[in-house]
Amino acid sequence: MSLDGYLDDATATRLVLSNDEDLNRVRQLRGHYDAILVGAETVRRDNPSLRAVDGPQPRKVTLTATGDLDPASRFFTTGAAPLVLCPPPVAEELRRRLGERAEVQSLPAGAGLAEILQTLWNLGVRRLMVEGGGSVHTQFLTQGLADELRLAVAPFFVGDAAAPRFTEPGKFPHDGQHRMRLYEVEHLGDMAVLHYSLDAHG
Repeated sequence: MSLDGYLDDATATRLVLSNDEDLNRVRQLRGHYDAILVGAETVRRDNPSLRAVDGPQPRKVTLTATGDLDPASRFFTTGAAPLVLCPPPVAEELRRRLGERAEVQSLPAGAGLAEILQTLWNLGVRRLMVEGGGSVHTQFLTQGLADELRLAVAPFFVGDAAAPRFTEPGKFPHDGQHRMRLYEVEHLGDMAVLHYSLDAHG
């Protein structure tokens, strides 16, 4: 995120926050996980491939409520077919539009993150890396479903209230009375990566 907590600006052009060292760190880190999860807005805005450096690639997963996903995006055209989780009303249309580029699974109406994580567990996912965006971050963090947080901070400000933030408003278990534990700070060029433990308050 930027120093003032933004993931992007409000223009149509993606704002690059990371430097080369940080991007390489993320690609290395992905290789230690079974799956990488991003929200549909991240797929639309960032057009990510979510590749690891080498070796077995983690499974790519996205969540969508509307089915507004472009089959030509790198998320679908790079590597193995990803998993798309969505409500039943949009699943059939997504299967038709995405074809063999994705595996589409419908979730029960009203399914929350607990049901999503159980679905992934049933598919063999034991270590999940959540890369965004702000809505997905907020859901995992407010519901206490993250074990750790790695936050890369870019050395500039965005200053645009219309831009997406790292988290949205919510009631977080880690507040002023329940501080996260910072146990590593990594210096990567002009960026700082803060590594927090979330599995126990304080």
